[in-house]
Amino acid sequence: MSPLHSRHGLGFAAGLAAILVSATAITAQEKKDEEPFWAKGRPKTDAAMKMAPVAAPPVPTPADKLPVLKAPPGFKVEVYASGILDARGLRRGDKGTIFVSSLFVAGKIYAVTGEKGKRQVKTIASDLMLPNGIEFRGGSLYVATPKQITRYDKIEDSLDKPPQPVVVYDKLPGDVPHGWKFIKFGPDGKLYVPIGAPCNICDPPATHAQIFKINADGSGVEVVARGVRNTVGFDFHPRTGELWFTDNQRDWLSEDMPLDELNRITKPGSQHFGFPYCHSGLMTDPEFGWGKSCDDYTKPAALLGPHAAPLGMRFYTGNKFPAKYRGAIFIARHGPWNRTKKYADVSVAYLDASGKVTSVQPFLTGFVKDNQYLGRPVDLLVMPDGSLLVSDDHNGAIYRVSYGG
Repeated sequence: MSPLHSRHGLGFAAGLAAILVSATAITAQEKKDEEPFWAKGRPKTDAAMKMAPVAAPPVPTPADKLPVLKAPPGFKVEVYASGILDARGLRRGDKGTIFVSSLFVAGKIYAVTGEKGKRQVKTIASDLMLPNGIEFRGGSLYVATPKQITRYDKIEDSLDKPPQPVVVYDKLPGDVPHGWKFIKFGPDGKLYVPIGAPCNICDPPATHAQIFKINADGSGVEVVARGVRNTVGFDFHPRTGELWFTDNQRDWLSEDMPLDELNRITKPGSQHFGFPYCHSGLMTDPEFGWGKSCDDYTKPAALLGPHAAPLGMRFYTGNKFPAKYRGAIFIARHGPWNRTKKYADVSVAYLDASGKVTSVQPFLTGFVKDNQYLGRPVDLLVMPDGSLLVSDDHNGAIYRVSYGG
């Protein structure tokens, strides 16, 4: 066994232990439940009872032990930064700082400096509650936890001594189950925020399973979409301004169903995307789907695979990749824990002139070997030079993908 495989074997075990600790904490919070929320609906078979969410290892992977990733011919994959425990969301500041969020393991926000030189990783916030959601606008860094959205003003001028955060919005429900956020400003200047379903499968209250938008100061709440189980990635079409988002479907239905979704909002405020009544646009839920029809809900723009856990997604707005990638959507498929056979990659959804998805194809691979995770992609960021950054929470790393012709 190579040092790489040995290290990841230990990391996987440690990561599994970490998620069990997290699951225990979740169970303690949800006193009404006898089992963690992710276990609802789990079959009592030996294979299913061995499955549990996969946490990031408790220490980042050294740069020389990172997996060797593969992209199509002409592309180059290199390590942009390492040693970033639990690296999740990616945003770029006006002065070139790459801000990185984390989730269960770290509870931190990082800043990676030295975009064109020697890079340095700084921790700018610690001891936060699931600070997955970050956004940058007007010199300020926005951070979303399950409870609130805060703002760090003029952050790039004070990375070594960050300012006290300003509360922007404090009316989030604060749930741990699917409570972590992905936030992004739209072309209308509004901040878009999801509230996930507080369960694996349930009929959620009207306050949940939705995407809403607010003004930059936290006022003016408007619901944009309903029936959204858990989106942790969305982006706006660079030409039409339409919001597209990934959505994670329920667990424990079967090994191969449901199929996770890529969705397109064409009528903001009036579309329902099916949860919990219809999954993948194909089948009604065995518990909540009685008397319902999938024809009554908005169909997915594309299906992304069973339990694929699609997270970050970005339209490619650069001009350095070959023409077929321009305007396409890069999607980080984090990979299933709720499935015997594992897979993870960065895929590309190709669109035609009308905005219809024509195909979804793997682009960046090498995250899985021998049915074990060597890495798990989370978020994506198109850089000014046309390259693509990819975060990997399993290894605590960021990769850079460029095209050399």
